[in-house]
This record gives sequence, structure tokens and C-alpha cells, in this order.
Amino acid sequence: MNALTQDLVDLLTLEKLEEHIFRGQSRNLVGKRVFGGQVLGQALRAASYTADRPAHSMHAYFLYGGDINAPIIYEVDKLRDGKSFLSRQVRAIQHGRTIFSAMVSFATPEEGLNYQVAEPDYPAPNELKSEQELKENLISFIPENIRAAFMRPRQVEIKPINIGNPFQPQPEAPLNAFYMKTYEKLPQQLADDVALNQSIVAFYSDYSFMVTALRPHGMTYLSPSIQIASIDHAIYFHKPVKADEWMLYDMDATVTASSRGLNHGRMWQNGELVCSTVQEGLMRMREIEQR
Repeated sequence: MNALTQDLVDLLTLEKLEEHIFRGQSRNLVGKRVFGGQVLGQALRAASYTADRPAHSMHAYFLYGGDINAPIIYEVDKLRDGKSFLSRQVRAIQHGRTIFSAMVSFATPEEGLNYQVAEPDYPAPNELKSEQELKENLISFIPENIRAAFMRPRQVEIKPINIGNPFQPQPEAPLNAFYMKTYEKLPQQLADDVALNQSIVAFYSDYSFMVTALRPHGMTYLSPSIQIASIDHAIYFHKPVKADEWMLYDMDATVTASSRGLNHGRMWQNGELVCSTVQEGLMRMREIEQR
């Protein structure tokens, strides 16, 4: 496999320590703290190791920033095993404290009523430049001290639809969209692993999500006057997903208030709405930060 794809699979493959206790490794993906998507994906994978059916929803809270230099322990509590639904609680523990908590629900696939809103009309992935190509065009804007980190490729391939310069942001509509997938096809055994595919989707559901609410303010995650952090995150799996096929992630923000912003997302694959997401994030102006 592509080295980045292999690294992603390794990151989302946990070591079993005891019954319902697992250990995941950390990576420096976005800076000094563990990337929220890493914890989302690993926590979902930990819960899936105790389940015999696909996840249909996950509701998570980020409690503390994670240490990129230390592994994370995931403890799974089996709250309910029903004929149709399973309920699991997951705690991510690092340095003796809980840094993340989530509830995960698993459901037996069923046939029933079907409806979805219309898919947005965007250019196809083959008509767009990759995020990495777009970064190359920004070289002259990137400060030397962050150039290496900014140019480092992500674990999945991304093709943005809403193109902008994060170093010279302008106020715009609170909309964001891009396509994502692994860099290459997963080997058949991994491609058929439902839990792995869902964990990869959970991993990349956190990419550029929270910054959607910054757009009407003409700010980005690079703006020096803003402190941002994910507070909570929910993901709903409506239909089967394939992490190695293009996924359209369409996002919008509905409100910013009380130093928080609320973002909504929809994931489309092959014309079907396969996932929905919601995230609230901290958006605090540093000059008015409470002490």
C-alpha cells in the first residue's frame, strides 16, 4: 500500500491489552496536540472490536488535548446488547486521565423507508486539483517556521472545492466542501472490513470541519487572534461506506455565538447520502480570553 495509507491503517489498528481494553499509538498530524480525528477513529475502532454489526452513530466529547508523544488507552463498556442495537461507551485515557469520551451505537442492517435530500452540484473530483497541488501555489505566503508542517501531506487524498488562501482570508459564506479518499485502493481483506472503513471515515470527518464557522468572520485556523478547539462531534452512518472511494464532504455552519461555532456536514458517495456529522467548536478571541 501507499505509505500514507499504510500508516493510516496502522494508526486505526489497536492493540488488545485486556478484555475491552485497547491501546492506540499517536501521531503528530496537526501540531502539538493529537488530531481529533485520530481519537474519533481509534475510539470507534475500539468499540467495534466488541460489536458484531456496523456502527450507526457516535456522539463524542473532547475533554483534554492529547499528547502526540504518548499512546492512548481505550476502555470500552458494554452497556447494552439487544437484538437490533448494541450500545458502547468508550473512554480514551492518557497520563492517567480521561481525555475523550464517546457513546457508540451499533445496529443490525434493515430494509425500510428511504429518503434523502438532493446532492449538491459540484465539479467531479477529476476536474479539481489536489490539496497538495494547491499548497504548492501558496509557498510564497507560508512563514518559514511552519512551512514543513504546512506542506506535509495528510493521511488521505483531498480535493477541495472551496479554494481560498488561509494566509489572506476574506469574509465569505460559511460553506466548505471537498472530496476525500485513501490514496489507493485497500487490499480486499481491508476493503471488506466494515469497521475499518467506518473508522477511516470518522478519522477524516474532523478535517477542516470546525473552520467552516470561521469563514464569515474572515478568519482561519492560522489567524493569530483566534483560539480554536473541538468540543464535541457526532457522526451518523446511514449507509455502507467505502473509504477508498471518493467521498464528497459538504459542510456549513449555522451559528457562531458565545465563543462557539456549530457546524453541520453531509457525506455523499455514489449519489447517496451515507453519513451526517455535527460538531461544535470553541472560537475564542485571544484578546478577550478569560483568565
